[in-house]
Amino acid sequence: MAEVKLHGFWPSPFVHRVIWALKIKGVDYEYIEEGIPNNKSEQLLKYNPVYKKVPVLVHGGKPIAESLIILEYIDETWPENPLLPTDPYERAMARFWNQYVVDKGFPVFLELLYSTPGEAQEKAAKEFLEVLKTVEEKALGDKKFFGGDTINFLDISYGLMAYWFKTMEEVIGVEVLEPKSLPRLSQWAENFLQVPVIKENIPDHDKLFAYIIAIRKKKLGA
Repeated sequence: MAEVKLHGFWPSPFVHRVIWALKIKGVDYEYIEEGIPNNKSEQLLKYNPVYKKVPVLVHGGKPIAESLIILEYIDETWPENPLLPTDPYERAMARFWNQYVVDKGFPVFLELLYSTPGEAQEKAAKEFLEVLKTVEEKALGDKKFFGGDTINFLDISYGLMAYWFKTMEEVIGVEVLEPKSLPRLSQWAENFLQVPVIKENIPDHDKLFAYIIAIRKKKLGA
């Protein structure tokens, strides 16, 4: 029996955060694919009775839920190749910028995902662009990665923008993360996807494209 298990669902960008972190740390783990949303395992419901969703990391029989909490747990449990900065101030800033996108960006991200062409979609795209501009100017700056020369906690947290959001843009026909408006963040996305541990552990583009279309149709009732 594996000491570390990860309950996940293949298109979830939050599950992939955890996969990337485990790979960076060199942690061996057993991956358990869940049937989301209608065929969740008894183990998942047992390990995450509050939210009943993935990801759930099980270490030594003890479950940890919520991707960002899992990332910090992984970082503290396996300190090699640290994800969060060692300097307390820099560590606090990484958490700040992560929370900024959670609070300001994620609600608009969902509006874009489930919007149809029109005024509401244009408004959501404009608002999300402003959030990303702030991230580009204040958090990324002139660095290759948010972690400097190598990816760190913030890169992993923002990683869904490099592949999931870009695929979503294709589906909805709106381009926000593009070189003209966000040159440094667009280059970051390209750099991020070239990191071997990331490149080798993202979903197939066409499969993800079809999945995003399917969840939009279900949400929009069309």
